[in-house]
Amino acid sequence: MKKAERKIVNRYRVGRGGRFRLEQWDPADTDGLDLTKDEARALLAKGLEELLELQDKLAAQDRWALLLVFQGMDAAGKDGTIKHVLSGVNPQGVQVHSFKKPSTEELDHDFLWRAAWHLPERGVIGIFNRSHYEEVLVVRVHREILDSQKLPRELVTKSIWEERYDDINAFERHLARNGTVIRKFFLNVSRQEQKKRLLARLDDPDKNWKFSTADAHERDLRKDYASAYEKMIAATSTEWAPWYVVPADNKWFTRVVVADVIIQTLEDLDLAYPRLDKEKHRELARVRKAIARS
Repeated sequence: MKKAERKIVNRYRVGRGGRFRLEQWDPADTDGLDLTKDEARALLAKGLEELLELQDKLAAQDRWALLLVFQGMDAAGKDGTIKHVLSGVNPQGVQVHSFKKPSTEELDHDFLWRAAWHLPERGVIGIFNRSHYEEVLVVRVHREILDSQKLPRELVTKSIWEERYDDINAFERHLARNGTVIRKFFLNVSRQEQKKRLLARLDDPDKNWKFSTADAHERDLRKDYASAYEKMIAATSTEWAPWYVVPADNKWFTRVVVADVIIQTLEDLDLAYPRLDKEKHRELARVRKAIARS
């Protein structure tokens, strides 16, 4: 990846600690790029070629796992970004899990249990479409959900959100120390663009299936969600599992940034195909001769 591209990627990475305010991040930002749809597709296609080669090395080396976490408001473009950015990789090396309402079994465990259950193994890219972060987002906004989680009452204190941030950071640090590289994306869509996309779901019969009446209600709670996101990102963007606040008003730019972050992350692992020892080379030579004679 060129230095200029790394500069663009690092621009959207959130530093550790300090105050974080969403209003300081422009959802319509394109870092000065002004591309046509065809130019944007070509740029993304070039990145996907690099990604495919890096994914192949990741699988062959079988040392690292990559976990990509996607969060965002309704209609921020999580599904589309995952679809377009990972469209060119080997599907055998990718695992996608979408986190829905917790099941009865999941509620009988700690809040990180279901995330741990779906972690990628070595050599694999794992994708969380929503994630364990729902436990400090939707649960924080809808306090009644917390009340249904069967926690002992004495453990539900005023510090529960800070305690969950600490637990998440410790969980992710454990993963990082054991070879799972984590990159987290908040797709930052403006209220105006979100409105446009939600109305499109209503106006286009082919998109009606995407709309839920709950989407309208959640939109009314946008300020509450923005506050929850600000607190969460400020507390959990770490050196070992950073957050990227990706502008999401222009879908093409969202996809380019996400692809570049993934490529940069894999490049930094210095991946390579395994080197065979002399005995293995001799064995392959014998096999080659046998095949040639057959």
